[in-house]
Amino acid sequence: MLIFDAHLDLALNGVDWNRDLLLTVDEIRSQEIALQMTAAGRRHNTLSLPELRESEVGVCLTTLLARQEPQIDDSFGWTSPQTCYAMAHAHLAYYRALELTGHLKLLKTAAELRQHWDAFRQEPKTTPLGFVMTMEGADPLLEPETIFEFHAAGLRALGLTHYGVNRYGGGTSTDAPLAAAAFPLLKYCEELGMTIDVTHLSDTAFWQVVNNFNGRIHASHQNARGICNWQRQFSDDQIRVVIERDGVLGVAFDVIMLQPEFVRGISVPEVTLDRAVKQIEYVQELAGGSLRYIGLGTDLDGAYGYEQTPLDLNRYRDLQSLVERLQTRGFSVAEIESLFHGNWLRFFSEVLPD
Repeated sequence: MLIFDAHLDLALNGVDWNRDLLLTVDEIRSQEIALQMTAAGRRHNTLSLPELRESEVGVCLTTLLARQEPQIDDSFGWTSPQTCYAMAHAHLAYYRALELTGHLKLLKTAAELRQHWDAFRQEPKTTPLGFVMTMEGADPLLEPETIFEFHAAGLRALGLTHYGVNRYGGGTSTDAPLAAAAFPLLKYCEELGMTIDVTHLSDTAFWQVVNNFNGRIHASHQNARGICNWQRQFSDDQIRVVIERDGVLGVAFDVIMLQPEFVRGISVPEVTLDRAVKQIEYVQELAGGSLRYIGLGTDLDGAYGYEQTPLDLNRYRDLQSLVERLQTRGFSVAEIESLFHGNWLRFFSEVLPD
């Protein structure tokens, strides 16, 4: 089944984690085992570019992710806005390098998206991976006007926050509101026709975005509190408003969003991919039985590996087992196609400029 994945952190893996994504999953694992790397996520990667090809991924959203962190020894973030800006440009350069060597294809318009998907359907083994560029957390934007620079480089989607509070507002595990700078940024995004990714907003900031942004919204990798009850997930009312705004929510496969009370580094996965099927059915019910608003937003290898995925997800291709599970639950082939790629294709065909 062909896949459109609405959330991958390819540059995080290639640049920050210094992985060669042209290698196979097993080759990357072997390298990290040989180097005795023991940090969370190391030796347990689930994807690489060859793996995504084998898994029939034709298009993805992939991130510019450079979160500001005050601690100088933080393994994830960067200490200043200027460094975040520089690292986002490093991610841009990484994607350009992969595009120059024929491995990726940046998709900036609806026509490019449709043409690429048609090419991929005909030649899935030779067509490069298409990607729509998104920014996860607006920390690299030195000021709201910086969005124009990144838009010119191909950015088409923006999430204002990540974990914690940044210069634009409150993110996951906080209840801080939007900062003053967020409001002109939202205005500029609306003018540019960009979609806002409402994933990772605090509850307060989420509703402020909903009430102050008139463009399209989506939730790239977002599960429900009814499945896993903590603030990172959406309440039923939040899911309903994404549906009312004709957005799409991507099912995420990080087990912290599927298994209640999972603690990174302490808990072990106990749930299987059946839990993701329940997530799909949960949103379907809130949508009155419609599957129009559900897609995949895997978040795989988002600074973790299979130590933090469902028990039966060891590498990306294991997602294909969802097809049989969904058929067993009564989903038709057409419905499964809409979940795996159709809904995101429709959404971005409408959102991207002609």
